[in-house]
This record gives sequence, structure tokens and C-alpha cells, in this order.
Amino acid sequence: MAEHRSMQRAALLDAARSLLSEGGTEALTFPALAERTGLARSSVYEYFRSRASVVEELCAVDFPVWAAEVEAAMAAAEGPESKVEAYVRRQLALVGDRRHRAVVAISASELDAGARERIRAAHGALVAMVVEALRDIGHEQPRMAAMLLQGIVDAAVRRIEFGMTEDPEAITDAAVAMALRGVRG
Repeated sequence: MAEHRSMQRAALLDAARSLLSEGGTEALTFPALAERTGLARSSVYEYFRSRASVVEELCAVDFPVWAAEVEAAMAAAEGPESKVEAYVRRQLALVGDRRHRAVVAISASELDAGARERIRAAHGALVAMVVEALRDIGHEQPRMAAMLLQGIVDAAVRRIEFGMTEDPEAITDAAVAMALRGVRG
């Protein structure tokens, strides 16, 4: 029974990812989740009490996976500048991933304070990963530099997401070049 419930919960989260990546948070409704999973709408309420609780659980499940991929890419890189480059490239490589698209849709939406706080904490953990590399490069304010660096990544993510005319590879290369020039100060 418990295994069945966890499978249904996983199916609901997967349906939520698809809905978010296809239509943003407006698309994430309980009737749509019920339709995608073949569950009765009342069953959806047994797993989640609100849209915000779906969003919070998605953040709790998907952000750590995404952060682990960025962390692994940085760990494989030699030297602080290569770590910064890996930090930027890996985040941008994840843009096409449904989990990432769902997270972007969530980040852009109107959320309750709990969900916003969870997202802020997850973003903070991501930014914290690059602080040490920036310190090693010789930045006097590595935390501020990390926040600004993440701003470059976020802008590049939006550019790729909204299918601008440039090739995603070109956007990634430009973001990396800007980031590295910037962090060299």
C-alpha cells in the first residue's frame, strides 16, 4: 500500500513538472493533475492540500538533484576559473530539462511565503557553491560576486528559455565569457 501511494505521489509530481514546463503555474491545477494521472480529483487532495504544497514538494525533490549536477560539474573542474565556468555551463545545459523548466516556472510565479523561502534557500545553496572558487580567484567580496554571477546565469536562462534568435550554445558561450571576464576583475 505504501509503495502504491509513493508511486502515485511520484506520478503526480511528474505530471506537475510537465504541466509547469508546458504552461507555467497557471497550467498547474488539480483537475489537470487528475486528468494527467488518471486519478480522481479527490485523490489528488489526499496527496496535496494546495498548489503551493505541490510546488514546495517539487522544489524539495528537484532542486537538490539540479544542485548536485552543478556541484559534480564543479568538482570535476581543475582550478577556480574552470569551476566558475562549470558552474555557468552546467546550469545552462540543464535549461532544456523538464525539471529545470518546472523550477523556472515556479520561480517566476506568485507563491506563498513558505515556497518562496524554500526557493531562496535552494538558490542560496547554489550560489554558495561558487563562493569558494571566487575567493580562490582573489575576489574581495566573493559572496556579492557570486550573487552577480548568478544574475548572469539567470539572464542567460531566460534568454534560452524564451527561444531568442541566438543559438543556446552562443548564449552559453557569451555568459561564460562575461562571467570569466567579470570574475577576473
